[in-house]
Amino acid sequence: DYLAMPELKKYVQRSQIKYKPWLDPANLPEMVDIPSGTFWMGSPEGRGEDEEKPYHRVTVPAFRMGRYPITQAQWRAVAMFPKVNLDLSLNPSYFRGENLPIEKVNWHEAQEFCVHLSKLTGQSYRLPTEAEWEYACRAGATEYTEYCFGDEDIQLDDYAWFDRNSKRTTYPVGQKKPNAWGLYDMHGNVWEWCADDLHDNYQNTPKEGTAWIENDNYSPKNYSPKLLRGGSWRSNARDCRAGHRDGNLADSHNNAFGFRVVCGLQ
Repeated sequence: DYLAMPELKKYVQRSQIKYKPWLDPANLPEMVDIPSGTFWMGSPEGRGEDEEKPYHRVTVPAFRMGRYPITQAQWRAVAMFPKVNLDLSLNPSYFRGENLPIEKVNWHEAQEFCVHLSKLTGQSYRLPTEAEWEYACRAGATEYTEYCFGDEDIQLDDYAWFDRNSKRTTYPVGQKKPNAWGLYDMHGNVWEWCADDLHDNYQNTPKEGTAWIENDNYSPKNYSPKLLRGGSWRSNARDCRAGHRDGNLADSHNNAFGFRVVCGLQ
């Protein structure tokens, strides 16, 4: 069998990856195991903003989360896979670079990416719930802090690209310090879409870490506001806090909006 010859086998593999880049594991997101646990979500009285209250306990089952926001190289590799529900642009970002985070993708397009990735891998990828995102950002902390590392925003320069150090652009993922669970860029660089609808506060929020969705119409014509977390290259330090909540319409394209993925444990 000619394919048993090592040189020919490598040639065939390279050819397949050239035309089907999703076959290369290097083009798939690196995932981190996040243990189950219970944490305090939001901000206590005297801290944070009104929309971060009431401060409440949430129990989150174990899951896996991308170590980094999805990069432009990863986006393009997966977006080349045949359409499922939506056509995806291969190069939507304003700032261009293989290892820069993808941006200028709306919530629907991020969902479509997850569908593609799930079909490619046989695993169930999706956007994180808001509770999963904050739980992962806080990385097992037992006391309230403003950021994954503590309260002092002077230290934020070590962990995030934001308005104080970004020079008005995004940066390659993974250049700053990770949090205690090995997740990078949880503060700054790009805002990250979550699965949830945007709500004014945490009244009646789920206590088991599931997505809080009242409008489950996933049509591209569903313009309801969705959650964004983490801050971006143009955010101030306060908006990069672990508990800070923001959002925008589901069809919004913005050069500060990106995402990372999660999936269940195998």
